Amino acid sequence: MADSPKITYQALGFLRLAIAEKLKIIPSGKFNFLWVHDFPLFEHDSRENRLSSVHHPFTMPSAGQIAELETNPLSVLSQSYDFVCNGIELGGGSIRINDLEIQKKIFSLLGISDQEADEKFGFLLKALAYGAPPHGGIAFGLDRIMMIMQGCSSIRDVIAFPKTQRGQCVMSSAPGAVLNDQLAELAINITL
Repeated sequence: MADSPKITYQALGFLRLAIAEKLKIIPSGKFNFLWVHDFPLFEHDSRENRLSSVHHPFTMPSAGQIAELETNPLSVLSQSYDFVCNGIELGGGSIRINDLEIQKKIFSLLGISDQEADEKFGFLLKALAYGAPPHGGIAFGLDRIMMIMQGCSSIRDVIAFPKTQRGQCVMSSAPGAVLNDQLAELAINITL
């Protein structure tokens, strides 16, 4: 296998699963849980030749690595985590940045100017300026949990109203037409 690490790892992961299924070495009815943590904070976006956030730009860097943001940002790990069962992510979350200067530094490394940060995230920056306690969270996908509990191979088997590949719902015919009154209420114009 030869390509960028990101593509290679993903392809080898799929190959590993295909071989395990073919050889029938994946035990059924068994639940193997694990926590994944110490994700990189940044990755290099080769298309735009800049840093991008692996999780999101509000994830706190690992405590002992804050100084490395200046010297080697690609080596910095994040305080983010995933909860996995049988190779399927059931939930994920992170500790959020609660320090104004760290948040500004992250925005700067991502190429977000002070003006753009203020326009998009001024409310957050203002809150951080007043002080915020350490905080974080995690979100679980109940549909993914149900998929594993039911022994299904596709999440569509347990979602009440699954979407097609085109993002349409066959049960409700969504997305549907929007009335002109609704568009006017939201001050939205459609131009073709």
